[in-house]
Amino acid sequence: MDKNKKYILSLDQGTTSSRALLIDESGKVVGKSQKEFKQIFPKPSWVEHDPLEIWNSQLETAKDAILKSNINAKDIHAIGITNQRETIVAFDSKTGKPVYNAIVWQCRRTAAYCDELKPRYKTKIKEKTGLEIDAYFSASKMKWILENIPAAVETCRSKSLRFGTIDSWLIYNLTGGKSFYTDPSNASRTMLYNIKENKYDKELLEIFGIEEWMLPEVMHSNRDFGLTDKKHFGVEVPIHAVLGDQQAALFGQCCFKEGDLKVTYGTGGFLLINIGSQFKLNENFLTTIAWSINDKDMPWHAPTYAFEGSTFISGAIIQWLRDGLGIIKDSSECEKMAIGLNNNEGVYLVPALVGLGAPHWDQGARGTILGLTRGSTKAHIVRAAIESMAYQIADLILPVKKELPKDTFIKADGGAAKNNFLLQFQADLLQMPLTRSSQAEATALGIAYLAGLKLGFWKSFEDIQKTWHPDELFIPRTNRDKEYSLWKEAVKRALKWEQ
Repeated sequence: MDKNKKYILSLDQGTTSSRALLIDESGKVVGKSQKEFKQIFPKPSWVEHDPLEIWNSQLETAKDAILKSNINAKDIHAIGITNQRETIVAFDSKTGKPVYNAIVWQCRRTAAYCDELKPRYKTKIKEKTGLEIDAYFSASKMKWILENIPAAVETCRSKSLRFGTIDSWLIYNLTGGKSFYTDPSNASRTMLYNIKENKYDKELLEIFGIEEWMLPEVMHSNRDFGLTDKKHFGVEVPIHAVLGDQQAALFGQCCFKEGDLKVTYGTGGFLLINIGSQFKLNENFLTTIAWSINDKDMPWHAPTYAFEGSTFISGAIIQWLRDGLGIIKDSSECEKMAIGLNNNEGVYLVPALVGLGAPHWDQGARGTILGLTRGSTKAHIVRAAIESMAYQIADLILPVKKELPKDTFIKADGGAAKNNFLLQFQADLLQMPLTRSSQAEATALGIAYLAGLKLGFWKSFEDIQKTWHPDELFIPRTNRDKEYSLWKEAVKRALKWEQ
């Protein structure tokens, strides 16, 4: 490697794996490492992770990426962190040890409690946070821990209990316990943060029984979040950028203008539309903070907002086919199996394994496979699973399609975006062009771009825009209205299964 080159280390902590990528001044990925970690399911619809496994896997991939790239850690000028959102870690700030497993964004254990809140607080919470009341978000998870975990009660009494989203948990560990920060894109997903006023909301804290001292301080997305402890990389490396994973993907896809949109086919499926600096609400979407950029230490200013549609199970349905049903050995088999059929032959899979997110927000929905016959094979189930990813995104985009500029096209990323069948099916469903970026690492690249702006690697959004190139364009080829109408009927059968 060129000794004069400068690098950014992107830490991409996801729902099923931790990844680390080294990115140079031109935006090129020069090294990467990935490690999956255990998914824990204590009860039906409960999902947990081991916080220490998250931390150790992330540190391991960071060191491995540096080793594979054959660079000196002193040439890393900044770290950027992007992370699975809403997942919460409760830990003792005196020992640094978790008091319980991380409760994952997919976990539904607090669904009944959230339903109890809706009649009284639904409108108020939406107006303050841009969010629907749902177990998806962090606040009810924190309340559950306080009410059910004795170790949390003890640390609360001594005022050493801390609740952190994954970004703040990584920052805490990277800095040897010296820093405990988050950014607005992550704070806006807790259901405790007033995104109009850019601060934790006292009324919301009271509703959920959370004290502000338990939470990380919120800073701009591109501030100095601390220096890494020397024991990790042999040098102190500044942490310069933090974004939730979907916001980082929006940034990585160069969706800087109002109206720009991207779809991520990750563990879940996520549509984000840049709506600019004005806070707005829409009944079909969540409103979230995309990023808040500090410009030359100027005072706090309006963040950039986004409309978001979130589906809980997208690529995770393929993981379930592999690990749960055992009908495939590797996700790479799926595209060939889907293409091998002329059509879905009436088989539909509604992937409501943990309820349904937008636009239904039904915590009682459950996974459903419909239309099976004696002639149905595992290939039909695989194809139905892939199609379900596209149908869910269609549920989000079609209601607002007329409001989008006529020249709008969709930028797709995420692991499942490698699947050409999926992207063509999506373009057909929406009757809209769709492109996959030549840079598949939109999330990690997005956080590197943000850190690079602070370092001066790129001087402006326009500079970053020059690095973005489409890989392949998918143009609608056929009409899928009939299939889509049957999908909507299938969803009706899955709704409110668990009352």
